[in-house]
Amino acid sequence: MKYYTRYASHPQDVKRYDTQKLRDHFLIQNLFEPNEINMVYTHEDRLIIGGIQLSEKTVELTTFDQLKSASFLERREIGLINVGEHEAEVIADEEKYTLLPKEALYIGKGVKKVYFKGTNKGQTRLYFNSAPAHHAYPTTKVGKKEAEIVELGSLENSNHRIIYKLLVNSVVKTCQLQMGMTELKSGSVWNTMPAHTHDRRMEAYFYFDLAEDQTVCHFMGQPEETRHIWVHSHQAVISPPWSIHSGAGTSNYTFIWGMAGENLDYGDMDVVDPIALK
Repeated sequence: MKYYTRYASHPQDVKRYDTQKLRDHFLIQNLFEPNEINMVYTHEDRLIIGGIQLSEKTVELTTFDQLKSASFLERREIGLINVGEHEAEVIADEEKYTLLPKEALYIGKGVKKVYFKGTNKGQTRLYFNSAPAHHAYPTTKVGKKEAEIVELGSLENSNHRIIYKLLVNSVVKTCQLQMGMTELKSGSVWNTMPAHTHDRRMEAYFYFDLAEDQTVCHFMGQPEETRHIWVHSHQAVISPPWSIHSGAGTSNYTFIWGMAGENLDYGDMDVVDPIALK
């Protein structure tokens, strides 16, 4: 298991970042290695952003020094979404769950042993977010059929998309972690437009379902002082509470949004008029 730390940032400092510094602070590039758990611990609401690439080998989710805990979930909750092409197995305190592609699993505080296993059909990948937790809620699997589904945008505005609210408080009980998935329809490329901020929680975006020769331009920063980061498939971006989080791709794609903070209300946002962006 490999982990790295990213520190919280001040918007006045970020105004002076060049391209490489923006990427160093906010872009997460190498989430997946064979039979390995890679993660980034960000000081933005103490969210952990991680990836697991699996074959037939079993991989255990273990604690690490920064958590100062006997087990990974001693004081945390975790949400996992299968972003691979094959099913994956998750074992939480001896209870087995099978995740098909784009299915999600919430595991609550206090679960001591968590294992992951792929299949002999090929490599699969699990993406996860983990946040501090104050209460133990039950482990719950959520597929697309159980999700809260919202259809937004239009092809005329290049943002026709389907939002699957998977691990949100209206679907499954969580302490502060909220996760979902947005699929852009063919011919649409814009996500999260109109852009917004939410001062009471941070967010992380993970992009996938994107061909190797295609890319997404992720926009961040304060609405009056925006910046951009070019992102490839299976990469993530950390979005501080003061930053917008929006993107436009060279083709359609899917992304996972994960949030942590003090407000579980999905509509908690300060919308920015597109013509007000600078």
